[in-house]
Amino acid sequence: MEKLVLVIHVLAAVGVIGLVLLQHGKGADMGASFGSGASGSLFGVSGSSNFMSRATAGFVFVFFTTSLTLAYMASDKTAGDSVVKAHAAQSEVSADKAKTDASAKVDPTKTEVVPK
Repeated sequence: MEKLVLVIHVLAAVGVIGLVLLQHGKGADMGASFGSGASGSLFGVSGSSNFMSRATAGFVFVFFTTSLTLAYMASDKTAGDSVVKAHAAQSEVSADKAKTDASAKVDPTKTEVVPK
């Protein structure tokens, strides 16, 4: 399920990027309005939204929805787990292993007489 949401998320991101790059910028209309007599296009009517802006809005909605879904799925996996507790448990395991390694090197059943 998570992989399906991730694939949809990536496709939505690529769609948003592609549609934003293909759209005509509003800044291009501002330059033409100062000398051509079309003063209404500077801050005026922008017209009804066309197919590309509607498609961009749709992809953005899908992108944000999948972002929230992936965030929920990621937080649900680690419900109640703590990084600090995991690190402390790992440290205890490492300390126990070091003690067993040290005790394995010294065999208490064999007693050696060391001359003085």
